[in-house]
Amino acid sequence: MSMDIHTSLSAHKASDERLAEILDDPGFGVHFTDHMFTVEWTPDNGWHEARIEPYGPISLDPATAVLHYAQETFEGMKAYRHPDGSVWSFRPEANAARMARSSHRLALPVLPEEDFVQAADALVSTDARWVPTASEGSEKSLYLRPFMFASEAFLGVRPSQHVTFMVIASPAGAYFKGGVKPVRIWLTEEYTRAGRGGMGAAKTGGNYASSLVAQQEAYDHGCDQVVFLDAAEGKYVEELGGMNLYFVHADGHIVTPALGTILEGITRASIIEIAGKLGHQVEERQFSIDEWKSGVESGDIVEVFACGTAAVVTPVGELVWDGGSVTSPAGDVGATIRKSLVDIQFGRADDTFGWLHRIV
Repeated sequence: MSMDIHTSLSAHKASDERLAEILDDPGFGVHFTDHMFTVEWTPDNGWHEARIEPYGPISLDPATAVLHYAQETFEGMKAYRHPDGSVWSFRPEANAARMARSSHRLALPVLPEEDFVQAADALVSTDARWVPTASEGSEKSLYLRPFMFASEAFLGVRPSQHVTFMVIASPAGAYFKGGVKPVRIWLTEEYTRAGRGGMGAAKTGGNYASSLVAQQEAYDHGCDQVVFLDAAEGKYVEELGGMNLYFVHADGHIVTPALGTILEGITRASIIEIAGKLGHQVEERQFSIDEWKSGVESGDIVEVFACGTAAVVTPVGELVWDGGSVTSPAGDVGATIRKSLVDIQFGRADDTFGWLHRIV
């Protein structure tokens, strides 16, 4: 541990009764724990003033750089309570490494991996009572949101000379109420998510902001999510608004779009390893929208599914575009992979990959 973290405990913690009520039906991203973690950075002092303090509003000058130039990065990860009461996170070092890559792309200072993990651990340890107990079949967890932003009050287009890194936490229920169900995907042919040399591989709010108009387009067409094509040729599948895609073929091999302009998902990488262990060859390559359509129609593609931290794995039931649609057949590969991953995360199966990190 390299940070000296000062802890100031809240005098107004949620009562046991109120906490029980929240954890019974936590929703997603609507309730927050009693505390938050903060550390500051300046060129002269580096990372300093690490602290755990009561959760609450932060004060920003109207000229704060992030409000004008969107210089920020964030991560999404979870803490899980195992049957013996212990609390674990899942591959936090991978989230730390991805934030380092995102920070580099956004001209932000890199928080060392051990400090990132220490920060998340410190908040979870302080608010351990907020980690839900996951009964058999339950997927309740504590969602962690580390984020970094340009906090200097300065209206100039240059990297910020003051940066703030924070971690907040929110109890989360199963992403899909009533069980996992196939989603309808809208193919946007007007909007793109990222281009060569852009920020597609960085986890930054600007990428999500640019996806919202296309996501709204999807809703307007009765779809749950939107899929983007590459900016250069407009024919290769990239990713959904916040999830990576997989295409299962009749011979058992799986194709997922190659990295480059898409986000390198932690769940994505984990699924590739699990699929390989289950006997599926996984190809990471360019995958065209025509190959998706024709593959489903011919029967060569027997299943399509998507993945992300929140939803884990969800089947794709239908691809819809202006003037047509194609329905993906139901399969069990995604469900099998999903169960294997979730069982590891919740301590219901042996972690043969060495992915789990004990916090409490």
